[in-house]
Formats: sequence, C-alpha cells, structure tokens
Amino acid sequence: MSVTEEFLTPEEEKEIVDAIVTAEKNTSGEIRVHIENHSEKPPLERAQEVFYQLGMETTAARNGVLFYVGVSDHTFAIIGDEGIDKAVGADFWNSTKDLVISHFKEKKYKDGLVQGILKAGERLKSYFPYTDDDENELSNEISKS
Repeated sequence: MSVTEEFLTPEEEKEIVDAIVTAEKNTSGEIRVHIENHSEKPPLERAQEVFYQLGMETTAARNGVLFYVGVSDHTFAIIGDEGIDKAVGADFWNSTKDLVISHFKEKKYKDGLVQGILKAGERLKSYFPYTDDDENELSNEISKS
C-alpha cells in the first residue's frame, strides 16, 4: 500500500467527495483534491502544475479550486483559477488554508479537508452562486499521483 493510499481510508475519501458535492451545491465553483506522496517542487508551484494537468482551467467561469496535499513532504496548498483570484482577497485563501492546516497538525487529515472544502464552498457562494443550470464541469473524485 502506498503512502497516498494510507493517508486516507476509503471511507474518509468518500466523506471528502461528499463534502465536495455539498460545497458545490452552494456555488458554481469547481473543487478538486489532489494527493501525492512527494514532489521536488515547492507546494504552490506543484499545485499549479497539477491544476493544469487536471484541466481545471477549462471551467466556463474560471472558478476551479484545488486542494493539494503532499503526504510525505507534509505540504499543503490551496489555489484557485483566475476568475476567483480576480473576485476574492488574499484572506480568502489564507483563512481556508489555516483551517485545513490546524486540523492537519492534529493528524485529522480528513476533517481538515472536509472543513476546508465546505468553507471554500460557502465563501465562493457570494462570488459564484449556484444556478439551476449549473453543470458539474470537473470530477469530484480525489486525484492521486
């Protein structure tokens, strides 16, 4: 079993996917989680690379959000597409990141991701409200490498 598979149980992964589904009921924003064991690159740089590998820049409103976790590196980053960055202040990312990291420090990885995802969905609601014709443009499944 790899480090990324040991990071979360299948039940915890399901809870995270459920949190993404719940968060996306508040917003047209698209949320993804990517987990990998190790990267030589700094977490923000690696998160930006993964963002494009996952095609997250293809959403109509450019409102994708990526939660990136480097398991053995003990790194975390949250980034959003240009549509979000134009609409929100820096505190938007910092407060969400701080919430996730506070749980990670207690080894409550699933709780940190769930709380961060729900907070991001709630905060995105005022900038990118959910509409009846909203399409789920990106997969809600956790990606791994």
